[in-house]
Amino acid sequence: MNKFAYHAALIISLLTIHVSMVRAQQFGVKGKVLDLETYQPIPGVSIKIANTNLATSTDESGEFSITLPSKGGEYTLVSTFVGYNADSTKFNLQTNSWEFIPVSLVNASSTLDEVVITRRRERASELALLEERRKSSLTVERIGSQELARKGVGDAAAAVSKISGVSRQEGNSQVYVRGLGDRYMSTTLNGLPVPASDVNLKNIALDIFSTDVVDYISVDKVNNVALSGDFGGASVDIASKNFTGDKLLEFSVGSTVNTNALSDASNFNLQDGPNFFGYSDYKTPSNVRESYHFPNSWNPSKKNMVPINFGLTGGKSFRLGDEGRLKLFATANFSNGYTSRTGINADVNAQGAPLKSFMQTRMSYNTRTTGMFNANYQINPNHQVSYNLLYVNSGDQFRDIFSGFIRDAAEANNGTLTRNTFAQTQLFINQLLGKHKLNDKFDFDWGLAYNHVNGDMPDRMQSQVRSENDQFYFIRVNEADNHRYSHYLKEYEVAANAKVEYKLGEDNRGKISLGYNGRKKKRTFDMIQINFDIDSEFRDRTAIDPNDIDRYLGAAGFGSIYSLKAFAGDSFQYYNGDQDIHAGFASVDYKLTDKFTAVVGARYENISQFVDYYTAELRGENTIKKNAFLPSLNLKYELNERQNLRFGASKTYTLPQFKERARFPYDDVTQVIYGNPYLYASDNYNADLKWEFFPSASELIAVTAFGKYIQNPINEILIVSATNDLSYANTGESGYAYGVELELKKDVLKFNEDRLSVGFNAALMKTHQDFDGEKVNRETRGMINFAPTNLTSSFAGASDVVVNADLSYFKKLNNNQDLTATLLYNYYSDKIYAIGASFLGNRVDRGLGTLDFVLKAKLTKKIGLDLTARNILNPEFQRWQENAEPVKIISYKKGAFFNLGLKYQL
Repeated sequence: MNKFAYHAALIISLLTIHVSMVRAQQFGVKGKVLDLETYQPIPGVSIKIANTNLATSTDESGEFSITLPSKGGEYTLVSTFVGYNADSTKFNLQTNSWEFIPVSLVNASSTLDEVVITRRRERASELALLEERRKSSLTVERIGSQELARKGVGDAAAAVSKISGVSRQEGNSQVYVRGLGDRYMSTTLNGLPVPASDVNLKNIALDIFSTDVVDYISVDKVNNVALSGDFGGASVDIASKNFTGDKLLEFSVGSTVNTNALSDASNFNLQDGPNFFGYSDYKTPSNVRESYHFPNSWNPSKKNMVPINFGLTGGKSFRLGDEGRLKLFATANFSNGYTSRTGINADVNAQGAPLKSFMQTRMSYNTRTTGMFNANYQINPNHQVSYNLLYVNSGDQFRDIFSGFIRDAAEANNGTLTRNTFAQTQLFINQLLGKHKLNDKFDFDWGLAYNHVNGDMPDRMQSQVRSENDQFYFIRVNEADNHRYSHYLKEYEVAANAKVEYKLGEDNRGKISLGYNGRKKKRTFDMIQINFDIDSEFRDRTAIDPNDIDRYLGAAGFGSIYSLKAFAGDSFQYYNGDQDIHAGFASVDYKLTDKFTAVVGARYENISQFVDYYTAELRGENTIKKNAFLPSLNLKYELNERQNLRFGASKTYTLPQFKERARFPYDDVTQVIYGNPYLYASDNYNADLKWEFFPSASELIAVTAFGKYIQNPINEILIVSATNDLSYANTGESGYAYGVELELKKDVLKFNEDRLSVGFNAALMKTHQDFDGEKVNRETRGMINFAPTNLTSSFAGASDVVVNADLSYFKKLNNNQDLTATLLYNYYSDKIYAIGASFLGNRVDRGLGTLDFVLKAKLTKKIGLDLTARNILNPEFQRWQENAEPVKIISYKKGAFFNLGLKYQL
């Protein structure tokens, strides 16, 4: 038994002994606080015995207990919570007894004589989430719908990037937490896992979740046994909207424009295929080599820009009997966006000589359609069942034009590579959740999910030409230079959660939790690339019109200008993945003293991951089996009513993904990525020490020191090849990360109801890992030749400095009018994109800072106006390959984004 497990077992034994002891005082008051209209328990309510120093607050179940002197007498119980009317209840305590007091609070803005509740306090308000954080035994950071609205955040990826120690990867939806990216994270919706939508990623793209369907987002950077053991950087949980009013009907409309796209509006061309809403029924034809059956033209068509977003939200609550309540909530939203950028995109060798050196222009059109339905049946105050249905369709079109140098094909900087891409993701999530209070001691929560995702790229087209004396000719050095490509990803997942809690002691001083998590996932990925093998005589002698590629590579040219070839004939290349994880966990959450709380637990996971694959070159299969014992410890010491000192330690693991273990090629314009069937899981050891101070209900100051030790870390690496191919490997024996995080929420100025507040968080980090090329070559049996340029490095994706800051001003105009203005700044320092090898330097993304402005105005009781300006500074994104002489290989500016939106509530 290692030292960590020994100490965890010792603490569990001591806690068990402590639980069995009878406390000297067994007299007092206990109860539960509910919202009078919704029957929902209210956590974080301040409970006090009038004219005494005796006080506490309700837990997450709305329950409380206060020990009183062992004598009879009359007491007054005072209950207060922000946004609710205070309640005072008198009671008499009988000697040597516990008195149970039910408390019902009324929302301060509700009028019980009316059917319509005009304005309710949201559970996800900044004040409520701060109070929950202060009282929680575990360390968790949440950003709620109120804060998301104030900061003008449009999706979950942008929301998470506002949390301390988090940065977002430019050019995609990935986020990095404490320098650790996609492979070190897990994502859940209402505590249940969701499938990935991108063949290259482990997690669902967070920007798929618009904030219209989000109540709050939790980021656990300190592990506990209820979370997945596949944890390194963080666990992100998205809590979906939960309607709490009587009825609601709201309509919104708006528009977002990009300054770059506006300047290119006259020449904004994209491929045919998907419609305005991002849907396409395109399917790859069968018998593709025998004739030309592609329905979409090679030639792009002009897109008339119609930037728009609109949404409809509705909710209704029904009383069923004396105690029951049924709440129905639905929302449907559509948004689109047009963007454009121009910049460098290159690939060079170790001497800095170009393999490809382009000026890239990208025009893109993206859409997102989101629909959510929620039915919540509050049977009575003790039993609740809910159903969630979430549907998302995300469409992305790109037209990339690469102009410049192509080795062996256009070495006079006279080449043009054009790639048209459309990708569509459809996500279906079904969840059934239950919460039950069986008696005063037992609570039982459960959840079931069935999820399905389609992540398709139905028709990617690539053509290459060169210019000579103002004439254009096809390039055909490699068979794949001109091609059409399709892939289809399908992933199904069934998941189940169950947890029972037993409260300890008459005063509910602690609890024991037992639980089960299970998930069964199946993925299929099929791809086919049809190469257009252009006749050499036509290619060398016939000038073409580069704006009418369909004239040559369309149906008319089949059999005369070109023939069709594929890597595997008419067959799809594929890989399949099956993953089963079954986990059981147990924990004890106990208040050892009035100030000191410990949560000690252990989790066991049985893991099986199977992959089989078929390519034009080889066929194979492999399996990972792992039994993981994962202890965790979380301690909380209340220095006083407003200050906490927390410590957390845990063991976790990092599992490689299906695609990373399939020896399967994925081609990009300037690189090829191969899988490694010899990959295996890493083990992680995590520790956190946090001090947090809550000067007031809306203010926070926190400092966190953290450290992580990773055995056999997995990295994306450059392998020894003529074309700078990439792969994945357990690159060394170990790596570590440590750092400090700072958080600040402060009201700078208050005058009546007006308020000027500042928010700030920063992370200062250091990461380190050692590389062992011989280890990689040995473990992969020579399949992957890794010759690291440097023997040590920081982690890919890790920035030494990450900063988020915001300044908000709230102005109350009258009862129905107010104004909120927020200025936001984000910065991350340099970070490695890919590890260098064979004398190639690391690929490094330079540090970047962005500035946004959000203005939200409530014009009347029913009408709201939003104005947002993003990326105001419009900095240049740069990626460098740090050879002896560093070479810039990617650069561009995204342009600024301006949004105007209007909401009307009936």
